[in-house]
Amino acid sequence: MPKTPPYTLEFRQEAVRLLCSSDRTIPQLARELGCSPQSLRNWSRQIDVEEGKAVGLTSDERDELRRLRRELRTVTEEREILKKAAAFFARESGTR
Repeated sequence: MPKTPPYTLEFRQEAVRLLCSSDRTIPQLARELGCSPQSLRNWSRQIDVEEGKAVGLTSDERDELRRLRRELRTVTEEREILKKAAAFFARESGTR
């Protein structure tokens, strides 16, 4: 599967600006810019969210959510290890 090139933030913002200021359709503009129409739609939607024009998670909120989920996973694993250790030591101290 071919890997798509990463697009800079400036490129994405300029693409959305062109989309809003021109009478070209998303597929036409995407073809001209060399990106997929779905990418252009996603960028447009995300910029609307960032500017408060649409409901959804901003990039910062999405990053924080990702970080918090990772942290929760770590804390949950640590808690499970501690529960098993407590049960082990309780058995050990009960047999003496």
